[in-house]
Amino acid sequence: MDMTMPVLYLSHGAPPLIDHATWPAELAAWAGELPRPRAILIVSAHWESAPVSIGATSTVPLVYDFWGFDQHYYDVRYPAPGAPELAARVRALLGGEVTEEPERGLDHGAYVPLTQMYPDADIPVLQVSVPTLDPRELLKFGRALAPLRQEGVLLVGSGFFTHNLRAITGDDRQVHTFTAEFDQWGREALDARNIDALLDFEHTAPAARLAHPRTEHFAPLFFTLGAGLDDLDSLRTVIDGYWLGMARRSIQIG
Repeated sequence: MDMTMPVLYLSHGAPPLIDHATWPAELAAWAGELPRPRAILIVSAHWESAPVSIGATSTVPLVYDFWGFDQHYYDVRYPAPGAPELAARVRALLGGEVTEEPERGLDHGAYVPLTQMYPDADIPVLQVSVPTLDPRELLKFGRALAPLRQEGVLLVGSGFFTHNLRAITGDDRQVHTFTAEFDQWGREALDARNIDALLDFEHTAPAARLAHPRTEHFAPLFFTLGAGLDDLDSLRTVIDGYWLGMARRSIQIG
């Protein structure tokens, strides 16, 4: 396949995303506008492991890495095919030490959005760990895997544009000031392709550590930016707004 695939950063939502009034349809429409991938490689905020680790390359049970939800969220299945050939390409592109966790299935940062985007679970999916929270190293990580885009692979960074669980509200329209200010800063930095400001968000963004007490949900954005560095002119926000007070800004490059 000679088509260059886009690269995505999406705010993935907890399991109740599937019950949201508009979000599932937005994700489905987004997927419908994309070229059909040969395979999907996804990096989720919920798997940090160094050095880089490759998840299951066969269909294994999902990782229900959440607690206290209704039973039906644990009954969700997403039996996507494994992607052993893609795993081999990842090892070749990254070089050095790459580990494997062959029994680790997709976690909710991976499968929850995919159930809405590709509900037939008929596209091979490979999850790869987040090896560091250093923005510049993550940019290099995405850059290293960018050649997969020419091979029909959809690269996806799955996080949340703001993620402070203590600031969750009971209403999508009720948003803390610091969340709104961080989201506006992020929109402006993305629109300006100001990668340096994004990489240094701890110092350039308003209330950075209120929006992100830890970096893990912002980290997949840097992976996405690295994979899309050659196409930044095409960067655009596809989904925005809020979910229970958290910014769900999601972007596409390419």
